[in-house]
Amino acid sequence: MAQTIGFIGLGNMGGPMAANLAKAGHTVRGFDLVAASLDAARGAGIAVAGSALEAADGADVVVTMLPAGRHVVEVWTALCERVPAGTLLIDSSTVDVQSARRAHALAEARGCPAIDAPVSGGTGGARAGTLTFMAGGTAEAFSRAEPLLKAMGKSVFHCGAAGAGQAAKICNNMILGISMIGVCEAFALGEKLGLSRQALFDVASVSSGQCWSLTSYCPVPGPVPASPANNGYRPGFAASLMLKDLRLAQSAAATAGAATPLGAEAAQLYALFEALGHGGEDFSGIIRMLRGGEAPAAEETAASA
Repeated sequence: MAQTIGFIGLGNMGGPMAANLAKAGHTVRGFDLVAASLDAARGAGIAVAGSALEAADGADVVVTMLPAGRHVVEVWTALCERVPAGTLLIDSSTVDVQSARRAHALAEARGCPAIDAPVSGGTGGARAGTLTFMAGGTAEAFSRAEPLLKAMGKSVFHCGAAGAGQAAKICNNMILGISMIGVCEAFALGEKLGLSRQALFDVASVSSGQCWSLTSYCPVPGPVPASPANNGYRPGFAASLMLKDLRLAQSAAATAGAATPLGAEAAQLYALFEALGHGGEDFSGIIRMLRGGEAPAAEETAASA
């Protein structure tokens, strides 16, 4: 059933997500603070509003895709003073669990069903509509949100109560950050030992070293043609965003009293990578730092290595 959807946050992720909702037949009215994002939204069939609250006016559903927890709480505070009870609120930002739960509390006080539904899959997944959604909230709210999430993604999971979607996201991305560093270290060591990249990939991809960071996002050019390593480490998933998620995981671990020593080390390494000026590069580019310097001169033509 077609619905009217307000979409707040039309950046690299939110813009394509909103466009996919429009393609699915929904009426989408969006807002962003960046003029270029609004222009792109118009070209994708999204009606542009003059403010976040204007985007939400008359909507059956409001979706937010914002940079940090404080932004989500600020916007949801305003929304919950304006939208009628029964309006479904969905937040697909990646934020701390406490902010997600605070947003849920605001919605509950207003009588609005709510879902925290962060995503995995990057900008490519947002454009292709193949994102993975990890949702937290009541079963009733999830049931209402699920068809919309499926219009934007391929895999949709109900992970539990309020904040569970964010918990799943930061745990998943902690695994990703740790595993990418392990894969990068292995390739750096293999190079020192005279082992070709392709040989290491061929062995590890069908052995106990197999993981997503290796087989889908291999950090060296050649073995996986679609990986950012074959495109000058253009993101993809920027290193600054990986650092954000690792820091969220560390904050959650401190609050919960959980020991995450590898997660802490991964956060420190990505913090150093960002401090060296590489935050805008794909997170797999950290292999160049782990080698002790920039890429070998042959890296750009290493597909045959």
